[in-house]
Amino acid sequence: MQDMTLEPRHLSMWTYPWDVQEQGIAGLVADLRDRAGLNTISLATSYHAGRFLQPRSPMRKAYFPEDGTVYFRLNEALWQDKEIRPLVAQHVVEHGDMLQALIDERSRGGLRVSCWTVCLHNTRLGTLHPAHVTRNAFGNPNYYNLCPSSPAARDYVVTLVKNVTTHYKPDMLELESPNFMGFAHEFHHEKDGVGLNAEDDFLLSLCFCDHCMARAAKAGVNADAARRTVSSFIAAMCERETPERQFPDFPSGGIDVFKAWPDLHAYLQWRTEPVTSLVKEIRDEADPATKIVLIDLKDGWLGGVDLEAVGEICDGAILCCYDMQPDTVAAVIDSGRKALGPEKYLGLGCRLFYPEITSGADLAARSRAAIDAGADGINFYNYGLVPAKRLDWVRMAVDGL
Repeated sequence: MQDMTLEPRHLSMWTYPWDVQEQGIAGLVADLRDRAGLNTISLATSYHAGRFLQPRSPMRKAYFPEDGTVYFRLNEALWQDKEIRPLVAQHVVEHGDMLQALIDERSRGGLRVSCWTVCLHNTRLGTLHPAHVTRNAFGNPNYYNLCPSSPAARDYVVTLVKNVTTHYKPDMLELESPNFMGFAHEFHHEKDGVGLNAEDDFLLSLCFCDHCMARAAKAGVNADAARRTVSSFIAAMCERETPERQFPDFPSGGIDVFKAWPDLHAYLQWRTEPVTSLVKEIRDEADPATKIVLIDLKDGWLGGVDLEAVGEICDGAILCCYDMQPDTVAAVIDSGRKALGPEKYLGLGCRLFYPEITSGADLAARSRAAIDAGADGINFYNYGLVPAKRLDWVRMAVDGL
């Protein structure tokens, strides 16, 4: 755990570039530092599409950002001959480089800067490069998820982070989705008449693309047998009149839920390797002055994350404890601290959405629980998506730490 006498507690707000541009640097600093009591901004530097209700915006109340773009200037020398390349968002072209503006403000005593970087969640790139997306046991593509086993996808993410850290030199960079994603992820007009439960979603999320099959086979894993087992589970699920749980200990039992199927169990054990090795490559190629941390969830193993292994090769993690009561927040953070060890950064990710959070006192209780359980800092979500008065909830939480 960090010694807070040596380094200030990391207190940040996840923020979009369009909100920085609309509120202005001075207004942003006044909100985050002076009103909310924070010392860092976590700026989206690579992001996906969505529809965003914008209560703070003086100009628009709904915003649809471009899909799968980056919000910084490219170092073209790094991208020569790359199969997968990023697209700079039109917002940067029209309104300027908000990341550079924040870095410049930092040099004048402003907020510390963390780069919130979406890695493999990219429908635009997945559609352009279908050979490099995850595929279920039937071979169907998930266009929203580039695969961490794909050499081209790995090269894209490693270069993305190298570009940001070597040119801008942020204090921290947060890796979102350098792993396998779930089947359900708010894709445009998703349809599910079956009523998938959590284990169904997991089975549909398991990737058996050519890159995974080859990488697993090289490690001595019978990936084809695992694929056949999973495809039989999915086929049986599709035949049931209504959803039924087949694995009573899922997800709390982890991969051992599938021990009765040795080939599948072995595949799930192997499945963390592409994610861990990708994070290591990212850390190795990034500017050493920038801390590299993973954004993860309570049951990270579902996405192929081995938090203990990741903690050994990067600088820590932020665990998102959305819609959890203080005792559950404390349990997740305690588990994360045990996995990472005492020296690595551990942050709480907390969402400011109502009715998930109902008051400043509610937010303060969850925040205090995280710090008491071993968290070094907190990221709050999200500056532009909530009314300004909820910044006062953040201040109450910060003052209670």
